[in-house]
This record gives sequence, structure tokens and C-alpha cells, in this order.
Amino acid sequence: MPIYEYRCENGHQFEVMQSMSAEPLTSCQICGAPVQRVYHPIAVHFKGKGFYNTDYGTRRRNRELEKSGKEGADKTASKGKEASSSSSDGGKSSSDKPAAKKD
Repeated sequence: MPIYEYRCENGHQFEVMQSMSAEPLTSCQICGAPVQRVYHPIAVHFKGKGFYNTDYGTRRRNRELEKSGKEGADKTASKGKEASSSSSDGGKSSSDKPAAKKD
């Protein structure tokens, strides 16, 4: 049988062992004031494959990272070539300006 926790309006807290089919209590065992059942969050554990990408490293995950790393490096290299060719057109960017002198 589960143990349920109750709290009354006057601040008393107590636990009662009841069957799941039993009606919840309505009055405090100490002072007789109205009570409410106290609910607590449950612990959730996700186990098995595929819940998170960052979970325990696997050989498959490592292969995927290596594959994406190689493709990413190829794309970065091609973008670098495009950027260098576009900056060689003679125009100066804001980073090419001389630094202001301090007196």
C-alpha cells in the first residue's frame, strides 16, 4: 500500500498508509482542519539508445562525428577560398583601418 502525505491549512503535515482505491482524507488528524494531498515529482530515468545525442559515446556516434567533421572541413575550406577571393578585390574592410592613436 502506498503512503500519502497530507498538509492541513494550519501547517500540520502527516503521512497515511492507504490503498490506492481509498478516498483521500478531508480533515487533519491533529486539528481537524481541511487537508490537501501533497504531490511530489517522480524521478524519470531514460535508459536505452536514442534518447539524447550527447549520451554515452558509441562507435556509431564517433563515426557520425568523424563523417560530419570531414564534410564540415571541406565546406569550411571552400568558404575560406571564396572569402579570400572576394576580399582581394581591392576594397578595404573595417578591420583594415589603422588603429586610432592615443595621446
